[in-house]
Amino acid sequence: MKSKNWNEMKNMTRLELNAKLNELQDKIFRLRFRHSTVPVKNPLKIREIRKDIARIQTLIAQKKKAK
Repeated sequence: MKSKNWNEMKNMTRLELNAKLNELQDKIFRLRFRHSTVPVKNPLKIREIRKDIARIQTLIAQKKKAK
């Protein structure tokens, strides 16, 4: 996610962030599983998704702390 998406994510509710988090965790699970059997074309996609998950978890923690 680039800075444009980061600003969009900041405005999301906790429910939306949790839904996005679940979606990305499912996506990275499938990508890692597929990568273990047959190498994917772009392995940097795994790193990108992992960083997106960390960003979302950070936002969730910040919203929880602010509440």
